Amino acid sequence: MTELPDSTRWQLWIVAFGFFMQSLDTTIVNTALPSMAKSLGESPLHMHMVIVSYVLTVAVMLPASGWLADKIGVRNIFFSAIILFTLGSLFCAGSNTLNELVMARVLQGIGGAMMVPVGRLTVMKIVPREQYMAAMTFVTLPGQIGPLLGPALGGILVEYASWHWIFLINIPVGIVGAIATLLLMPNYTMQTRRFDLSGFLLLAVGMAVLTLALDGGKGSGISHAALAVLIASGVVAILLYLRHAKNNARALFSLDLFRTHTFSLGLLGSFVGRIGSGMLPFMTPVFLQIGLGFSPFHAGLMMIPMVLGSMGMKRVVVQVVNRFGYRRVLVATTLGLALVSLLLMATALLGWYYILPFVLFLLGMVNSTRFSSMNTLTLKDLPDDLASSGNSLLSMIMQLSMSIGVTVAGLLLGMFGQQHLTAEAGATQTVFMYSWLCMAFIIVLPAIIFSRVPNDTHKNTVISRRKRSL
Repeated sequence: MTELPDSTRWQLWIVAFGFFMQSLDTTIVNTALPSMAKSLGESPLHMHMVIVSYVLTVAVMLPASGWLADKIGVRNIFFSAIILFTLGSLFCAGSNTLNELVMARVLQGIGGAMMVPVGRLTVMKIVPREQYMAAMTFVTLPGQIGPLLGPALGGILVEYASWHWIFLINIPVGIVGAIATLLLMPNYTMQTRRFDLSGFLLLAVGMAVLTLALDGGKGSGISHAALAVLIASGVVAILLYLRHAKNNARALFSLDLFRTHTFSLGLLGSFVGRIGSGMLPFMTPVFLQIGLGFSPFHAGLMMIPMVLGSMGMKRVVVQVVNRFGYRRVLVATTLGLALVSLLLMATALLGWYYILPFVLFLLGMVNSTRFSSMNTLTLKDLPDDLASSGNSLLSMIMQLSMSIGVTVAGLLLGMFGQQHLTAEAGATQTVFMYSWLCMAFIIVLPAIIFSRVPNDTHKNTVISRRKRSL
C-alpha cells in the first residue's frame, strides 16, 4: 500500500467511505424503529417494512450495478450512488408517514446497491493485481466498523436528539463524498456485452412481488384475491426466467451454475439459513426496547458484543472448517444458533441482564462462523468462468433472504400481537416469546440441507497475518 501513488490512496479512501455509509445504514435503523413508530403513529411491531424496503431494493438492483459501472464508468455510477443514497436519506428524515419513509428507503436502497459492488470494481481497476488483497482489506475495514458503531450511534441519536438524525448525518458526509468522487476518481469503463434486460426484469418482478405477497394483507391492505394474483405473478415471473436462461449464454445468471453440487446446496442453504438469522438484527433491538423497557442507547450498546463476536471469529473460521469439515460445521452452527437464540430469550425473560452481553457475543461468534462457511461452500468449487456470476447470484440471494427474514419476523409479531397484545400486562413479552420460538424453529431448518453436504476433499488455505499486510 505504501508504494501506491497519493491519488490512488485517495481513491481507496473514497471507496472505503462508501462501504462505511452502506454498512452503517443497514444497522443504525434497527435501534430507532420503536421511536420511528411512535413518531409516525404506527405500531412498533409493524415497522419491518422500513428494513424490508431497503434490503429488497438492494437485492433487486445488485445484478445491474456491475454492468452499469462497466458501461457508464465507475466514477459516474459511484457518484450517482452517493447522490441517490444522500437524497434518500434527506427524504427519510422528512417523512411524515410510514409510506413516505418506505418510498424514501427504496431510493436509498438503489444507491446502496451500487456502492459496494462498484467499489469492488473500482479497486480492481486502480491497483495492481498483486496488491488487490491488501487494498480490499483496507477498503472493507470501515464496512466492518459500520455495524459496530451503528446500533450504539442510532441509540444515542434517538435518545438525545430524534430518529431523524440517523438519516440527516448522511447528508454532509454524502456531499463531501460526492465532490471527492468527481474530483479524484477516474472514470474507468469496459466493453460490455448486451445486458440481459429481460432476465433482469423477470427476476426483479419475481423477487419483489413474492416478498410483498409474503407480507400479505396485513402489511399492504390488499384483498385475498389481489394477494393470490401477486403470488401467481411472482411464480410465473421466476418460471419464465428459468425458461429464458435455459441454454442462453447471455442470461443474467446461467443455469450451468447449478451443475456444481456444492453451489446448489450452498445457495439453497444460504437462502433458507439467512431467513432465520436475518430475523435476529430486527427482532433483538425491538425486543430489548419494547419487551424489556431498555432505552434506545442501552439497546444499541447491547448489540455491540454480537458484532465483536462476529468480527473475532473471522480470523479462525478457516481453521475450524479445516478441522471439522463443512458439513459438521454448518450443521453444528445451525443448531447452535437456534440454541443460543433461545438462551438469549430465556436470560432476558428471567431478568439476568448481566449475562446478555456474553450470550450476544456467543451469538455473533456462531452466526459469523455459519455465514463464512456458507459463503465459501457455495463458491469454492465453481469453475473460473462461472465464479463471478455465482458470486453475484449469492450476493443477491443473501439480500433477498434477509428481506424475507425481516418480513417473516414482522408477520410473527403482528400475528401474535393481535392475539395477546391487549390481553394482560405481560402480553408484550408473550408476543416476543412466541415469535422467538418460531424464529428458532426457522433457524434450525437449513440443518437438513447442510446434512447433505459431501465430505471435504481438500483443505482451505490459511493466509497468514503477515501476508495480509503486504
